[in-house]
Amino acid sequence: MIIGICGNIGAGKSSMIEILEKELGYIPVYETVEENPYLSEFYQDMKKWAFHSQIFFLIKRFDFLKRVDSSKGVILEDRTIEEDVNIFAKNLYELGYISERDWKTYLELFKTFSDHIPTPSGLIYLEASVETLKEHVRRRGRNFESKISEEYLKRLNYLYKRWIDEIKIPILKINCDEIDFVLNVNDRNEILQKVANFVNSLK
Repeated sequence: MIIGICGNIGAGKSSMIEILEKELGYIPVYETVEENPYLSEFYQDMKKWAFHSQIFFLIKRFDFLKRVDSSKGVILEDRTIEEDVNIFAKNLYELGYISERDWKTYLELFKTFSDHIPTPSGLIYLEASVETLKEHVRRRGRNFESKISEEYLKRLNYLYKRWIDEIKIPILKINCDEIDFVLNVNDRNEILQKVANFVNSLK
């Protein structure tokens, strides 16, 4: 089965996946952030590079999903294709960084893809305040992320809440303001148990 690991920039998705792979033997598939040739330019000039960057992520996500064999175990997807569309690309469109014409093209491409890809059996949503997100971003030290504004993170959090409230598949919510599964062993063990129980409930 496929489990989507969801959350804003800096929520802790990659760290969560690393822990679940090591402790529970789940199979990771990471987001191709470092491979995106537009990302550094995007954070310097969002309007110029927004469409290019989102198209890259959409194609890479589809490429993974069309090849995944979900019968081989529990596969962890680092951000879902639905997040790309309904949160990140939509945010850029609403901000005016993606034009109406490009937005329609993007949605047409997604609709064509969506007929050929599997839906996750469940989602693990890492919820975090802007303050926590900023601390996590600072901690991991990616230079291109240093330009992300607080307002940008706030908008993404708003869109995440709206999306999570609307979707119909099972969700495990983890409040990352209250726990630190990276640095706190007790928190990590608690989360591992919750995740294992959640995944087992989906089988």
